[in-house]
Amino acid sequence: MIFMTYSAVNTIWVLIGAALVFFMQAGFSMCEAGFTRAKNTGNILMKNLMDFCIGTPAFWLVGFGIMFGSGSALFGRIDPLILGDYSNILPEGVPLWAFAIFQTVFCATSATIVSGAMAERTKFSAYCIYSAAISLIIYPVSGHWIWGGGWLSELGFHDFAGSTAVHMVGGVCALIGAKILGPRIGKYDKNGKPRAILGHNLTFAALGVFILWFCWFGFNGASTVGMDSDELVESAGLVFFNTNLAAAVACCITLIVTWIRYKKPDVSMTYNAALAGLVGITAGCDAVSPVGAAIIGLICGVTVVFAVEFFDKIAKIDDPVGAVSVHCVCGALGTILTGFFATGVSTEKGLFYGGGLHFLGVQSLGVVSVAGYVAVVITVVFLAIKHTIGLRAEPEDELAGLDVSEHGLLTAYAGFAMLPDTTVADEDKPIEVTGDIPVAEAIPVKKIPTFDDSMPKMTKVEIICKESKFEALKTAMMNIGITGMTVSHVLGCGVQKGKPEYYRGVQVEANLLPKVQVDIVVSKVPVRSVIEAAKKILYTGHIGDGKIFVYDVENVVKVRTGEEGYDALQDVE
Repeated sequence: MIFMTYSAVNTIWVLIGAALVFFMQAGFSMCEAGFTRAKNTGNILMKNLMDFCIGTPAFWLVGFGIMFGSGSALFGRIDPLILGDYSNILPEGVPLWAFAIFQTVFCATSATIVSGAMAERTKFSAYCIYSAAISLIIYPVSGHWIWGGGWLSELGFHDFAGSTAVHMVGGVCALIGAKILGPRIGKYDKNGKPRAILGHNLTFAALGVFILWFCWFGFNGASTVGMDSDELVESAGLVFFNTNLAAAVACCITLIVTWIRYKKPDVSMTYNAALAGLVGITAGCDAVSPVGAAIIGLICGVTVVFAVEFFDKIAKIDDPVGAVSVHCVCGALGTILTGFFATGVSTEKGLFYGGGLHFLGVQSLGVVSVAGYVAVVITVVFLAIKHTIGLRAEPEDELAGLDVSEHGLLTAYAGFAMLPDTTVADEDKPIEVTGDIPVAEAIPVKKIPTFDDSMPKMTKVEIICKESKFEALKTAMMNIGITGMTVSHVLGCGVQKGKPEYYRGVQVEANLLPKVQVDIVVSKVPVRSVIEAAKKILYTGHIGDGKIFVYDVENVVKVRTGEEGYDALQDVE
């Protein structure tokens, strides 16, 4: 039996770090929710909860042993429940379970990176399966190579807190997953040109980034796994300073780059830059000087802008939150840059400090080998899921939002009015959902005015419909020649008070439901054409399909030109 003398200082430091890294789940939740649409908020929050909850027992049962067990240079050992002897890898004075929880939260962080890149169109069941695979085998094997005494650690590969081991691993999984999954409906037009799909809450995203920045001091700082010596105290101080400096510099340079390229400083991109700088410095935060940290932050801040543009415009990989650019690209970049800027304090000297090409070569080899391994294994996992239970949600579920289709959640914002989704379908004709009730029984039109072709008659058509049907309706209207409309987000109900909805098994009192009101004034286009096109798109045969109201319009005045009547409706300059 091996007896250890525990250090309270070291143990407390590790446990505080574990708590801070755990709180990064809140940061990822807020960040991903903010950068995506309101109709998927509940789904995003659920995934960020479950990847931690699934990853924890998975890492306990299998992952920890594979990562830290004394096996071969490629693989640790299968040690369910962590019952073996790990004294050879434990930090000085830190008990096994303190170290185990510290490593568990790192594993969960790697898994949660994937959810952002594959947001808004992934089946929840599929997500749970591949999240478990990451925690069970993918992350532990590469982690063994780097931190568990594997072949990369024997070569001298340096990844202090996980630019490669955590972030690039998650980023590669995100890249492969987003590629196999395909873009969101409406992300690209028929010519392949990307459309912006705005996140619904930039405040959430900003809060998430600040939470992540704060927690990164635990992510990097606590990776010293000790504070009981002058050397460790000095190292922790340098780690903290470098971590903060790299993130700040990355933000500054991204602000400048976007200001030049877009004529305005881009808010969301600048917030992404903070994460890019944090990811980039994670590998070498203990090994580089503040000057090196600043340069790494600068390079990551520039790179993340062009990486986002590359994946969006050239590679056609739809990544709603920029996870691939931040974690995959900047994780790999930061690890390699450590081979240039390492001062020799905790590693070999980098190329710019007289260390030659050896250390840089080892860093590059580590990045390439880990990326290759992860790409192969996660591709197998994704393809297996795709061809069995399915990886992607059905189109109608995606358009309606995964909150309701995957979780039965009517909205994540009960009591708040949200802007309607304005996604444009990429097909020539909109996706239609039909029911089994005859069309003849569809909602009747309240009034159908006569239309005389000899007179420029003006008619207002008011359409009340579900939020999820708006874009299909808009496309249908444009296809019949409608060029102008007014859209409002409204609350209302019919006689039925909406279909019953439940929360935790209890029926929700929903007297007023969110709807979209579309107002159209027509003269040239026949009113009946508008009505029939709207009915075709909106009809499902179920309660809540909406209503169409038709009114006579006495006059229309165009404010800019003073034109009135029929002329005021024409879009001629």
